[in-house]
Amino acid sequence: MSETDGYMRFFPYDRPYENQREAMDRIHNSLTRGQNVVFEGACGTGKTLSSLVPALEVAREQDKTVVITTNVHQQMRQFVAEARAITREESIRAVVFKGKSSMCHIDVGYEECQALRDNTRAVVDAEQDREQLERRQRELLAESQDGDGSAADARSAVMDELEDIEERLEDLEDQNVCDYYRNNLTQDTDDFFGWLFKDVRTPDDIYDYAEGQQLCGYELLKEGIEGVDLVVCNYHHLLDSTIREQFFRWLGRDPEDVIAVFDEAHNVEDAAREHATRTCSERTFDSALDELADSDDPRSEDAANVLSAFHRALVETYEDSFGFGNREAIGENWEDVSIANEGRKDDLTLEFLQRYSGSGIDDDLEAAMKLGQDLDEQYEEAYREGETATRTECQTLQAAGFVSAWMAEGSAEGLYPVVSVTRDAGTDEIYGRAELYSCLPRQVTGRLFDEIHATVLMSATIQPFDVTENVLGLEDAVSMAYGLQFPEANRRTYAVETPPLFSSDRDDPAVQETVTETIHDAVRMTPGNTLAFFPNYGEASRYADRVASRSDRTVYVDEPGQSVEDLRKQFVADDGAVLCTSLWGTLAEGVSFDGDDAHTVLVVGVPYPHLDDRAEAVQEAYDAAFDGTDTGWRYAVEIPTIRKTRQALGRVIRSPDEVGVRALLDRRYSRQAKPDLGKYSVNGIFPHEEREELIDIDPGKLKFAMRNFYGDHGAYDGEPPAP
Repeated sequence: MSETDGYMRFFPYDRPYENQREAMDRIHNSLTRGQNVVFEGACGTGKTLSSLVPALEVAREQDKTVVITTNVHQQMRQFVAEARAITREESIRAVVFKGKSSMCHIDVGYEECQALRDNTRAVVDAEQDREQLERRQRELLAESQDGDGSAADARSAVMDELEDIEERLEDLEDQNVCDYYRNNLTQDTDDFFGWLFKDVRTPDDIYDYAEGQQLCGYELLKEGIEGVDLVVCNYHHLLDSTIREQFFRWLGRDPEDVIAVFDEAHNVEDAAREHATRTCSERTFDSALDELADSDDPRSEDAANVLSAFHRALVETYEDSFGFGNREAIGENWEDVSIANEGRKDDLTLEFLQRYSGSGIDDDLEAAMKLGQDLDEQYEEAYREGETATRTECQTLQAAGFVSAWMAEGSAEGLYPVVSVTRDAGTDEIYGRAELYSCLPRQVTGRLFDEIHATVLMSATIQPFDVTENVLGLEDAVSMAYGLQFPEANRRTYAVETPPLFSSDRDDPAVQETVTETIHDAVRMTPGNTLAFFPNYGEASRYADRVASRSDRTVYVDEPGQSVEDLRKQFVADDGAVLCTSLWGTLAEGVSFDGDDAHTVLVVGVPYPHLDDRAEAVQEAYDAAFDGTDTGWRYAVEIPTIRKTRQALGRVIRSPDEVGVRALLDRRYSRQAKPDLGKYSVNGIFPHEEREELIDIDPGKLKFAMRNFYGDHGAYDGEPPAP
């Protein structure tokens, strides 16, 4: 096969990386057979093209569409760049799709948009009917004036129809319409589609072009994506079953005609869980009860009876959970309240059953649902007719639907009932919400993978493969892994035997001093910038202060709520700076620090997530689903934590010419940790080839090792720093 035959016609560069050609060949063969692929490739080794190039070839061969998706904004930009490069070599029709909210020119919600779209189409259809009838009546008038008697009778019938149309248009005049969408229906849009497929356009490009023409770019994009070769989109277009059904319909594809490529696929587990989770806040219940109080429908009494009982139970449940000082400590972030009970219903359900009195919960909920559906139709009609300026959402329907799900599914396998509270920043009011948290992501992803032709799940940290396949519900997947192909001599990876940073030891002055001195040594020996990742933002701030107090290097601190991109730009523009951040923040993955942006990366501590009731529920669900007492801890805690650590390590060494050090500061990463730390040793969780690269080292010797390494590579500008 020549370089221009087969899938290589879609490869936009001179030659693939080492192993990239092999990966493309294996993925092409697997997709041709309709098999799913789980693909790990180290950061900077060309995973995107390794997956996308063969997927496009199979799609071309078998008349399918490739959908490549991510939840990382920077990766979306990378996909666009790769797709544009491909179009320079081989003609493909590619679109980048985002949700309506980011592309709407008049900033309305989904329900309002749908009503406006229907209204606008009704008006335009009526106007076009009127135009056709007027043209026909003029033709018939001319024929009757020429002596055709039957034409006069026909014209009379047409005039009656015209009168009906005029009356209908008078009724429609007061309805809400969208002028942008009207222009879509009444103007020639060929220029838009010619422009759209001349290159790969971003949603911002489409918005700006459409705004200039006073068109609705989102609706035009929906019309134009049928049968395209490639779509770039967000996870929710595939993981949300309702959105997915609509999305495939716009594509003009059945599920079996779609090849999906998931980037950063280690995030699919959490994303699927989020899409399957249902919530309803106390304020929705408040609004629903107000709605019912204003209704004179006889069903409103039964509906209010059941919803008010659940509302009171929700408030009582979180109020009862507060101990001394707990209420005052509630902040603006949602905080879970423990409601689980061993061997019996959760506290909220028990409180609801105790407070409810009536003819029957199921009957009252059915009345609430039916009334809610009727009210929702009334709101729709009022908005269509222009009686209201905005489309009202029916709160009764939302609240009743949630309570019905809570009672029917609350004890189902993999679902965990939760109550959370927060503080309103404006009113200082405490309020709560109920949530059915989904513990088993395969209940979402398993169905998706069964429906579509094939999937590639790619990530730099998707091993262990068996865990990924079990958790996501993949059957008989083809797995492959390619480590860093760059020269091993250009990097060092150390397991530094600083004291294990168990949460109980983090305030120990001796531990803090050892860790601080080790970080300081690493920073001093780095010829350029150092990235330092910590278990949380609090630890990042603590050690940023300690390092700054004994170093002349600039220390940047990432804090929740600040612009990460602005911080990153300041850091990479510096020389010899330190950036301290949380390993669970946005800088730990999907953000590249190429070339001289950063040379050393430190991971300080083993950053286990906060182990609350929700995390315990996930562990228990995994234990039950996969028949193992330690399965939950391994699947839900250990492996995701080490994946995060590995992602952070991948922020440096992004090309064959780069030189850098990666250091894990915590004895639990060491090979020597197992005998005395037992299950808390994490060395064995790393893939074999990465364990082989880990060099155990005493904290006091790190500075000498780094000085020798960087010195041997001529990385210092002048004399190396004194040890």
